[in-house]
Amino acid sequence: MKKVGITIVMLLLAVGLLIGCSSKERSDAHKRPNILIAMMDDASFPHVGINGCTWVETPNFDRIAQEGILFSNAYTPNAKCAPSRSSFLTGRNSWQLEEAANHWCYFPEKFKSFFESLADNGYHTGFTGKGWAPGVATINGKPRFLTGTPFNDKQTEVPTTGISKTDYAANFENFLNQKTEEEPFSFWFGSKEPHRDYEYGSGIAKGKKKLAQIDSVYAHWPDIDSVRTDLLDYAFEIEYFDKQLGNMLRLLEEKGELDNTLIIVTADNGMPFPRIKGQEYELSNHMPLTMMWKNGIEQPNRKVDDMVSFIDLAPTLLEIAEIAIEKSGMMPMEGKSLTDIFRSNDQGVIDPARDHVLIGKERHDVGRPDDVGYPIRGIVKGDYLFVENFETDRWPAGNPSTGYLNCDGSPTKTTLLHLKDRSEDSPLWELNFGKRPPFELYNIKEDILCMNNLAHQSGYQTMVNELRTQMWDQLRAQNDPRILGHGEVFDHYEYADTSGVNFYERYWNGEELNSSWVSPTDFDRVKEEVLPKKNQKSNSD
Repeated sequence: MKKVGITIVMLLLAVGLLIGCSSKERSDAHKRPNILIAMMDDASFPHVGINGCTWVETPNFDRIAQEGILFSNAYTPNAKCAPSRSSFLTGRNSWQLEEAANHWCYFPEKFKSFFESLADNGYHTGFTGKGWAPGVATINGKPRFLTGTPFNDKQTEVPTTGISKTDYAANFENFLNQKTEEEPFSFWFGSKEPHRDYEYGSGIAKGKKKLAQIDSVYAHWPDIDSVRTDLLDYAFEIEYFDKQLGNMLRLLEEKGELDNTLIIVTADNGMPFPRIKGQEYELSNHMPLTMMWKNGIEQPNRKVDDMVSFIDLAPTLLEIAEIAIEKSGMMPMEGKSLTDIFRSNDQGVIDPARDHVLIGKERHDVGRPDDVGYPIRGIVKGDYLFVENFETDRWPAGNPSTGYLNCDGSPTKTTLLHLKDRSEDSPLWELNFGKRPPFELYNIKEDILCMNNLAHQSGYQTMVNELRTQMWDQLRAQNDPRILGHGEVFDHYEYADTSGVNFYERYWNGEELNSSWVSPTDFDRVKEEVLPKKNQKSNSD
């Protein structure tokens, strides 16, 4: 009897343990996931190892792609920091965000970010580095953190003067230590790399890179040593970002949080080089994007070719956090959740309806008369990019006399500007800084640099008309003021960096202004520029 009694007790204990383990597994399985967003500042989609780049090493980005999903056709609606991040955070295209369509805006109180909604629904939220920026976000007169509470106290030694001293991983650890065990978290790692300035030659001196590693220089720039050096400096800063990402992955593993964390790695807009950042071409808007979530992505190591937009992220994250959009406090979203891709086992195209994305821009940096922007709308569909330029009398990269302010200063930019008076190289200057026609059409599969405009070539008129019609129909449905005939509203929104307001007029009146993001030699008082009569003054032209 004793043996029978002991056996029964042991069986009951075993059953109890199994029930306990099963309950814990069910609890873990239904625990809302953590979210880690890692965003580079200014990087184009080709420049990660897994996308085939031989001169940038990104083992941690590559690991996430191999253990998750690599998105081959991800786009930001607007290729500039603040409006790109605004779309990411709200699920709305930039032209649907009033002031937030512009760079350096006053962010409208009416548009709530998904981070704010997550915080309202039990998530521990925070960011390190660069959150939503640049611009001013307040609510009821108090600072508003669109990406959660800032965690920027921890500093570290860095390899170059161009890299931020913010210790991203240490700040992430501090953030994790402040949450309760039950709380899910959402954290924004906003790297300030590879944003300029770079320490010239750091890729070679600190990164041990060689000029010969660059397999080819893009054809719209000269293939000279200074441009190759500039590219290697850019590569070195991407690799610094990737190392910080690796440190964060190790922290998650140590704390047992990795499996239930959705990790999203991307960049806000294209590389900070002429004709890319701040424009609306393939390398401007096409972003690197990978996601890993061991508990939520059915089949890892997949490459997905669906056309996805940054506006798809907000509805995706609300869904996995079990927050209904109508109860999120957020405005209606244009984006579509990507969770069907998470649940799929397939590669390639998952949803054939995701066959295009819309892109566009309004005012980025100032420097034109009356602080106007350079309005563009575009559509990417299949192998083609169609772009419509609405104000073709304006300079796309900003006025020459005020330094082409919508193009960051760099050795590459300086080289191109020095070509302006050399007739044999003038096509390169025109491509990067010259005025543009109303319509542009490119086969981005064959012409990734968007150098061969097909819009007015025979055989492409039907395609131009079809793409333009589809784009306009969708923009009308989205109440885009530019399409509805009220585009001037974007030029009248106040520029939040008060030191730069009326930059053009003040510059021509002799005032010294902050233009630290471009080089002094970028200012070019060309003869072609016509000044407003009230500001005309004698000059060397």
